[in-house]
Amino acid sequence: MEKACLVTSVVDKEKEIFSARQRESELSDLAKTAGAEPIDKVICRFKKVTPNLFIGKGKAEEISLICRQADISTVIFNNDLSPTQQRNLESVLKAKVIDRTQLILDIFSRNARSVEGKVQVELAQLEYLLPRLSGKGVMLSRLAGGIGTRGPGEQKLEVDRRDIRRRIARLKKDFNGLRRHRSTMRKKRINASLPLVSLVGYTNAGKSSLINALTNSGQIVSNSLFTTLDSVSRVLTLPKNQKIVISDTVGFLYNLPHHLIEAFKATLEELRVSDLLMHVIDVSDERLNERSVCVYEVLRQLEVTDKPVITVLNKIDKLQDKSWLSRLKHDFPNTVFVSAKNRENLDILVLEIEKHLPNTLVEFCLFIPTEHLRFIDMVYTQGCVSKIEYRNNGVYIEGSLPQVLQRKLNRLLNIKNT
Repeated sequence: MEKACLVTSVVDKEKEIFSARQRESELSDLAKTAGAEPIDKVICRFKKVTPNLFIGKGKAEEISLICRQADISTVIFNNDLSPTQQRNLESVLKAKVIDRTQLILDIFSRNARSVEGKVQVELAQLEYLLPRLSGKGVMLSRLAGGIGTRGPGEQKLEVDRRDIRRRIARLKKDFNGLRRHRSTMRKKRINASLPLVSLVGYTNAGKSSLINALTNSGQIVSNSLFTTLDSVSRVLTLPKNQKIVISDTVGFLYNLPHHLIEAFKATLEELRVSDLLMHVIDVSDERLNERSVCVYEVLRQLEVTDKPVITVLNKIDKLQDKSWLSRLKHDFPNTVFVSAKNRENLDILVLEIEKHLPNTLVEFCLFIPTEHLRFIDMVYTQGCVSKIEYRNNGVYIEGSLPQVLQRKLNRLLNIKNT
């Protein structure tokens, strides 16, 4: 486990949703998730960012001393650094320097399991790395000099650049294929008239636990950040036998780097075609209001703020005092308090989902002849029966069915009866 010093910067007059201590705490969680051991933490306050080191030279020397005294090999910044800043800091600190994007990408690479997830992560990593190759060749010795000659370091640099560009082009081609496949699957769902409900929320809010509890699925859950990177979809049957699709998405994060959002846009495109969003919040977290603001900021970037939202305040099992929960109903729309872990209030949540979804069930009156009674099981399985009469030559049924199934049954029966 790498020993790390965590650096959180506070620049005067910059508006921050989280306090410096809250950001420092989140950076510590990210570092631990990536496998680092935070040995020391530093908060830097300054008036403006310096182009060469990001922080001031005096603060950089102070961090360098901390690293030497505690034998720290890695310094993690809670900000994005330019290639020049990162290179200069490594020279001053005599330690490996990692910025916020690099840290998150490392966690993403650990947790990507599907082909699509791995492609998205590798693409984001290479696009992050490409501009940071600039100047690397200078560190390598030049055996030849003068006009018209290049040393082996510069040659290696150009080879690396070409290889990365080729790999990026290949990944984008693969990614477009995966995108087309996802689009095809989306069309099948739409043709089947299955409403889509998407879970959104801050990372580690309990989205995977909730989808497991609602659909009895085996999605991997863990008390760590970004456990779920791959979009996971499960079918849920509502009380009136209406089937819907629930989709889990990658967790959001404060100040999530823009190009990471771009890399995962194909996965997050599900949000744009969703009929309903379920915003899952960890109600036991003291930063729940700030985290909610961050989630809505990402939704704004994705242009999906016009969707109906149910706010699911999860993890009520962690609360000692629940008397203040009623006040949160005024802060969030369509609030439901649940415990995915203990399966508490899930029935209330399901009713709330049913209330906010477009009704794809249609009323029907159907007579099924004796020779086609096998269709009765289909009606009971996928619809809701309100009346049934057994007659001499068949069965008369009234109730509600998905429109697609009603059309299918009418077609089948008409074909058989002709």
